[in-house]
Amino acid sequence: MALDVVVIGGGVAGLWLLDALHRQGYRCVLLEAHQLGSGQTVASQGILHGGMKYTLSNLIDPGAKAVAQMPLIWRDCLAGEAEPNLSQTRLRTDFCHLWRTGSARSRFGMTGARMVLRVKPTEIPKSDWPEALRDLKGQVYNLPEQVLDTASFVADLASKHQKRLLKIDPENGLDFERDQTGNVSAIKLTDGDHSLTLAPKHVVLTAGKGNADLRAKLELDDQAMQIRPLHMVMVKGNLPKLNGHCTDFSQTRVTITTAMASDGQTVWTVGGQVSEDGVKMSPEDLVRHAKNEIMAVVPNVDFSDATWSTYRVDRAERKTASGRRPEGVTLMTEGNVITAWPTKLVLAPQLAMDVISKLDMQPAGESVCIEDWPRPEVAPPPWELAQNWMTLD
Repeated sequence: MALDVVVIGGGVAGLWLLDALHRQGYRCVLLEAHQLGSGQTVASQGILHGGMKYTLSNLIDPGAKAVAQMPLIWRDCLAGEAEPNLSQTRLRTDFCHLWRTGSARSRFGMTGARMVLRVKPTEIPKSDWPEALRDLKGQVYNLPEQVLDTASFVADLASKHQKRLLKIDPENGLDFERDQTGNVSAIKLTDGDHSLTLAPKHVVLTAGKGNADLRAKLELDDQAMQIRPLHMVMVKGNLPKLNGHCTDFSQTRVTITTAMASDGQTVWTVGGQVSEDGVKMSPEDLVRHAKNEIMAVVPNVDFSDATWSTYRVDRAERKTASGRRPEGVTLMTEGNVITAWPTKLVLAPQLAMDVISKLDMQPAGESVCIEDWPRPEVAPPPWELAQNWMTLD
């Protein structure tokens, strides 16, 4: 089957790219080895960052500038006013709260954020503070950062392309053929007694951490990527709704997002500096540390009946000399293979635009529908997978 582009990897980057390619008339399909959104996308907190978290560590961070325009694109799509139409994606909230404690470090961090953000946080009167922050000694702001239900987003975007989504076995059912110049000339897929040969003009790798194995299989440099791990915390129980960040000097001390589990309980996912600190901690030690941090910045929330768990997630990025986060979307072009890393969920639209700008071809102008092939399912959120929930005194 002749194709313009084969995308490998069904997280936010791959799905957004597939949609953009299809809308522009490219013959394209997406291959996914596991579940759509597994790895980073569904495990993320779903915040459409506008650059706030990047300004705290460096007030002129180019990463903040790269992010600044993206939330507006997402907002239009989520409202159904731009493509892709994401009006069926559930939002956890239309804005976040940004708060600081009474410490001098926290005041400095808030001042830095307000100086450089494109959309300034708006201080709100105490009568409008969320329940969880009512006893805070500090300030609370509204920050126009929407928070996605990430699994809902993946399902919404995937629903538009079911016959262009192919489940693959990367170990036993995926083989690349290359021509004399080293370009990929064919991709052979096997599923039991069924086989399918794709002949793409371009291959785009958007598999996050899986890009390393794909690049090795293609005999490309598999050391071009870096991993920056996180150890996230989840709290489940009778908790108030809260979505936002507490700043403390040059860091986001905690970032908390709220969701509803399938058992009807409220779940907080806790990231920020806590998840960085927790990388070298056991789940038990991290939970104790996280509880202390949360109680310091979210006073008087009752955790007596709460249960706690953790999960680990690896942020896959193009390797940098310093080992720090890249400034924005990064691409590597080698022959007809493009390896792409969005760096942040919110940058998926930019990645799609950047990749399409690299394609030296006119689209075929017709769509692809592949029947009778297994389809990847959407990954469940981390709290539905967690087996070990613990209680604390």
